[in-house]
Amino acid sequence: MGRTVYFTTPIYYVNAEPHIGHLYTTVLVDTLKRFHTLMGDEVYFLTGTDEHGEKIAQVAQKQGIAVETLTHQVTETFRNTWRQIGLCNDDFIHTTEPRHKEYVQQVLKRVYDAGDIYFDEYTGLYCVGCERYLTQTELKDGKCPDHQTVPKELKESNYFFKMGKYQQALIDHIERNPTWIRPERFCNEVRSFLRQPLDDLCISRPKSRLTWGIELPFDENYVTYVWFDALLNYVSALKQTSDGRDIHDHYWPGCNHVIAKDILKTHAIYWPTMLMSANILPPKPLFNQIDVHGYWLSGESKMSKSLGNVVRPMTFDQQFGIENLRYFFMREMKFGQDANFTYELFVERYNADLANGLGNLLSRVASIAKRSLDGKIPEVTGFTEAEAPVITAATEACQQYPTEFENRRFHLAIESIRKLLAAADGYVNECQPWRLAKEEDKRDDLARVLYTGLEVVRIAAILLSPVMPKTCQGILDYLGERRQLSGDVLFADLTAWGGLTPGHNLGDVPRTFPRIDDKKLKSVLKAAEDQAAKKVAKDDNNTGKMVTIDDVDKVDLRVGVILKAEMVEGADKLIRLAVDLNEDRPRQVFAGIRSAYPEPQGLVGTQVIVVANLKPRKMKFGVSEGMVLAASGGTDRLCLATFDGDLHPGDRVS
Repeated sequence: MGRTVYFTTPIYYVNAEPHIGHLYTTVLVDTLKRFHTLMGDEVYFLTGTDEHGEKIAQVAQKQGIAVETLTHQVTETFRNTWRQIGLCNDDFIHTTEPRHKEYVQQVLKRVYDAGDIYFDEYTGLYCVGCERYLTQTELKDGKCPDHQTVPKELKESNYFFKMGKYQQALIDHIERNPTWIRPERFCNEVRSFLRQPLDDLCISRPKSRLTWGIELPFDENYVTYVWFDALLNYVSALKQTSDGRDIHDHYWPGCNHVIAKDILKTHAIYWPTMLMSANILPPKPLFNQIDVHGYWLSGESKMSKSLGNVVRPMTFDQQFGIENLRYFFMREMKFGQDANFTYELFVERYNADLANGLGNLLSRVASIAKRSLDGKIPEVTGFTEAEAPVITAATEACQQYPTEFENRRFHLAIESIRKLLAAADGYVNECQPWRLAKEEDKRDDLARVLYTGLEVVRIAAILLSPVMPKTCQGILDYLGERRQLSGDVLFADLTAWGGLTPGHNLGDVPRTFPRIDDKKLKSVLKAAEDQAAKKVAKDDNNTGKMVTIDDVDKVDLRVGVILKAEMVEGADKLIRLAVDLNEDRPRQVFAGIRSAYPEPQGLVGTQVIVVANLKPRKMKFGVSEGMVLAASGGTDRLCLATFDGDLHPGDRVS
């Protein structure tokens, strides 16, 4: 048995159902668990949901349901989604479970007794989206940089954690352990933040404002701050597993957190200082490894429910197969950087790598073996110089694979597999087994060529098994590879050249990766466009000149803040706007105001009136969702309608 490794995903807020961002992080950890298992390591994989906090309470109120009902519904959606797509997590924790609540209160009491929590009155700028107070240095143009909203000034008496007390210890740790956070640029980002004095952290919310949280063990009038609650799941799940075991001492030292870049600060600053204060540090290393990945973008913008470009895991599984998406994830994203997702990019990658690559090689050689060798894997006594480049490519791929995975260079690991498949494809084309099958005196040559092709497929399936577990297991079963990919057999022995069993009956040739044609792609794209349209209220199509107050009420006018404005290439009148309405993501709006605003970047920060329930319009340049209001006395006098005071994005205009 090798190392002991403990992988965690973030626990996901239950204010939204699973989408591609949640899926990527969780699939990534699932892939890492399967890789380490293949390497002979003992692995534990935790995921779950975060059910407390102001944002969740607000969503429940908006939907008109009890917050307990909301959290249960969405948590079960996450749990069932991961189960249905075959993830191998060992536990699923949610923060309303007694095992978690009890542990959070234990840690709070421990930190309080250590003198690291104090009570004070505080006036600060509070961002509901972040669920925390922001400092002036964190604001950009007076707004939260993440949510582009003006924070509310609140004056409250609260409890504070002496986070600043541990700043130097954290700095010292980073200097001693520069690879603690990967990739390096995120570690540098934390270093930069720590150059400024670290403020103490407000860790409570008065029940007069928020009751949905874990009550402080030393003051029944307050609940704990959601991040002080949520982060502790990484330990509470080990202290008491879902079946009641305490496995903390066994797994905690090998912890590896996998997160998206937007929660770097909480994991690299809040979390380690909490661990120091509570004295629950792992013995070695001082802190747990943190791996940080980028965002999945749709085209050049972040995924947005309002634009209908959010990819739902179960929908995609029905359309194209979730394991094919897993491959796209690992192949397309360079870990730590942002990557683009579009259906067109996915189909292009799938057809090139899987349909034309691995699937085509398997189909070609297995079909000839079926026709010419009684459908059995042939016995080969030796290999010639012709096979040498293929065997070399296989050896190199197997040697590079563990290192690339360990260093989170998944795309390079897969690239080495693609090179192996390309070498095998070229070899088959050169040897022409379909011709050899017609010549009786070439039976040995035919056997050697087909064995080589099938052996490449076997090795490729083992290497890709952490990425596409069900698909690759199906290929290995077909080829007669009965050894388990569970670490019981050494990786080097599993992937050693010559592992096929001669005489194994191949059976019917599987269509593992059927090519996706344009017709199917267009059908999915059309369905996505239709779904985008359904997410917006029906337009009223009122053509009368006189309207009643009821007619006016049908138009949902909202305060919007322009976050981005740019010219639209190929359009004489349009400007592309990204407008914040205090939703999950900014809306894209095309406005015909180019003549009045020849330098559109000057519009950034402007408050505008947006028709929020206008049916999305599919244009040549993209989907426009909403309309900004403007007044005109002729083209030269065109002017956006705005306000004479600061309002919040999403506020109703009436």
